[in-house]
Amino acid sequence: MALEYISSSVESDLSDLRIAKSRLENPGLAARMADLFGKPIDAGFKALPDDWNRRVLEIARKALLKGLNIAIRTLGESQTRKSKDRLHLILATGSGFAGGAAGLASLPFELPISTAIMLRSIADIARSEGHDISSIDVKLACLEVFALGGRSPGDDSAEEGYWIIRAALARSISEAASFIGKRGLAEESAPPIVRLLSAIASRFSAVITDEAAAKAVPFIGAVAGGAINLLFMQHFQQMARGHFVIKRLENKYGADLIEKAYREI
Repeated sequence: MALEYISSSVESDLSDLRIAKSRLENPGLAARMADLFGKPIDAGFKALPDDWNRRVLEIARKALLKGLNIAIRTLGESQTRKSKDRLHLILATGSGFAGGAAGLASLPFELPISTAIMLRSIADIARSEGHDISSIDVKLACLEVFALGGRSPGDDSAEEGYWIIRAALARSISEAASFIGKRGLAEESAPPIVRLLSAIASRFSAVITDEAAAKAVPFIGAVAGGAINLLFMQHFQQMARGHFVIKRLENKYGADLIEKAYREI
């Protein structure tokens, strides 16, 4: 069995895998937002403009790539060290408070800022798990985190499983990595990059719509922008930690063995 093989190699690796699975399979962000705000979110959905989903998808797609470039540049040289999760929580909460009072009107300005902060935290976590954040594959894995624990716009059920989401994105990530490796990120409108960003943004924008619905309710939006961003950051930090532990173990044991062991737990 895969679990026995890992356990006989390094016991701490098996413990890390168990913790990673626990992180990745906790309730997703949509469920947490519903628990926090409950029925007021339903009223907020009715206040959103008719073309809201399209507008949010476009904002999210632009914010993801620009946010990644900013995040990697501000982290400095790639070296393994403990990630500064609390600092990024504070920064994201402050960004949320600043944008919360302005309601929906602040989204085109606040979302790119909060996305860059979240991506900076995600990349910091990747580095703390021993990954080289200058690598194209690791950069794209940072973006991949935004698809985890979210949902697609048409989902009515619980969140899809971790491996299902990764499998759905695998081809787009491979094509984007190959294109960027040859031609760099200068051509942001190139089809391989657009396809990947669209796939990730479709899930990310769905949870942003939940956030916007909460902010659209006056007594929530004015006071809870920071709380919403705090919830976002905690969620994506948890997803990032689980994701990059899995990626670290895959580098050591191979992807097939880790997926099999994950399913055996």
